[in-house]
Amino acid sequence: MPPPDRRTPHIPHALRIPHAPRTAWQALARPRGFLRTAWPWRAVAFLASGVVSGVVALAVLLVLLGFSVVLVGLPLLLLAGVALGRVERWRLRLVDGEAAADPHRVPEAPGLGAWLRLRVREQVTWREFAHAVLHATVLWPFDLAVLALGVGLPVMLMSAPLQFAADGHEAKVVKACLVTSYPQAFAAAALGLVLLPLLLLPLTALAGARAALGRALLAPREAELRDRIGEVTASRARLAAAFEAERRRIERDLHDGAQQRLVALTMTLGLARYDAPPGPLADQLAKAHAEAGQVLTELRELIHGIHPQVLADYGLGAALVDAADRASTPVDTDVDLPRLPGPVESAGYFVGREALANVDRHSGAARARITARHRDGALVVSVEDDGRGGADSARGSGLTGLADRLAVLDGTLTIISPPGGPTLLRAEIPCSALSESSSPRTASSSARG
Repeated sequence: MPPPDRRTPHIPHALRIPHAPRTAWQALARPRGFLRTAWPWRAVAFLASGVVSGVVALAVLLVLLGFSVVLVGLPLLLLAGVALGRVERWRLRLVDGEAAADPHRVPEAPGLGAWLRLRVREQVTWREFAHAVLHATVLWPFDLAVLALGVGLPVMLMSAPLQFAADGHEAKVVKACLVTSYPQAFAAAALGLVLLPLLLLPLTALAGARAALGRALLAPREAELRDRIGEVTASRARLAAAFEAERRRIERDLHDGAQQRLVALTMTLGLARYDAPPGPLADQLAKAHAEAGQVLTELRELIHGIHPQVLADYGLGAALVDAADRASTPVDTDVDLPRLPGPVESAGYFVGREALANVDRHSGAARARITARHRDGALVVSVEDDGRGGADSARGSGLTGLADRLAVLDGTLTIISPPGGPTLLRAEIPCSALSESSSPRTASSSARG
């Protein structure tokens, strides 16, 4: 038997869609079609706008240096550097395809004073100031020189016939070449036409190098990105803790307030029902008593869904067993957990509860199994069923919400659900145990027969 053909299958030319270059450097890597793209003119626009911003920066620098004699211009110089840095980061999209990210942190307290104190302490503020001085004194003349050589020289040569026609006798092109006839003028124009595309290549390369320097000074560095990621992680943890505390407050207010009033109302209606003589009044009281009892049951279920008391009192293990017992589908439980941090227990419980709810509503399973362990510094909760499979978060099964809840705690959600089943949902949350195992292990026990 001949070996299988491992060559790349033929793809029709019409189906080969090249990836569009995202930066000027990537466009330069394809010089064959470079001049047919917008990148050369984007480089020209980058350098031209650099000349404009550089002239403005020079004027502002000179004015503020005058004020700095009375110590008023020093903070204004820093602020001017911050403002120019914002403009320069935006201008980078002309040659890099996208603007540089803002490296500045958000002040923890409101007000101009907190903002100024933070900016003075940030390293990027001083890099922006250095870039502003460099841009106002060195970089914009460099941009102007590159534009004059790469675009101005060819354009002046191409305008030789117009200059000669305007004078009628002779024209000095580019202040160096004397043109005394139309053949010489058109020869100079032809030279300009040749030089323009040839000079656009190095002009774009110099614009890319110029942008790389700006990005090195103005874009966030690795250490700054790590700090910002740390701030975001801490902020997410605080939000998760605040969210969990709010859930507990709502549960407590409903349990101690509305539920107790409904219990008293139900008892009052029950007593009135038995005290009333037989007749229409007694029937209405009986109906109201039944409705109050139904509302009380629904409120208790709502409170249990917000934050079950068993989770706060006995931990995640007991809460998962309770959730399995409430499921319509028979569920085997294998749970052995210590007490864990409150946000972790809450997230683990709602993952297990939502997974069991999906089993009841969507899977058509005859049986399910929930397993929960704390091992290797992480909580692992797995829910498996023998249903039809095909679980898809895009169909609104609540899986996206579970993944978002776990992401707040740096957790992960894994779903294996081929069509035809079985389905396995696995959640893993890194955490440390607060105590030894506080819930009995119920290996392969059936929560509902």
